[in-house]
Amino acid sequence: MALEQQFTLELEWMGDRGTGTSGHRDYGREHELRAGERPPIAGSADRVFRGHDDRWNPELLLLGALAECHMMSYLHVAAGAGVRVVGYRDAPSADLVVESDGSGRMTGAVLRPEIELAEGVDLELAASLHERAAQLCFIANSVAFPVRHEPRHRLRG
Repeated sequence: MALEQQFTLELEWMGDRGTGTSGHRDYGREHELRAGERPPIAGSADRVFRGHDDRWNPELLLLGALAECHMMSYLHVAAGAGVRVVGYRDAPSADLVVESDGSGRMTGAVLRPEIELAEGVDLELAASLHERAAQLCFIANSVAFPVRHEPRHRLRG
């Protein structure tokens, strides 16, 4: 039997500069995401789309969700396999194509986790766990573009 879970949040746009959406340059892209007691996320569009670089944009949030989901899945699989992870960092990237009509899509993402392992861990086993982690990642299983993995592993010490 499958587990079903629903997620909810609140989104509030704060970009009315007095004339609403009277023109493409007349409104701000500022908004805020809230969910329960969590700190709010200040959002906007990317600067290319008349947004602000000091706020999160949907493209970065999607990339962050992919990286975070893979990390959580990898840590889960590693713990089950007896692989002790003692550090994890990632520097992912994603590609967006915007068509002349304004439509667009992400065409791919690359996760580049750098994983630090406890002394004595089998590096081949640790590397092989990324395939299972990718299969388990809810977010990667939900997107319509390829998500590649370029992990690097090293032993602590």
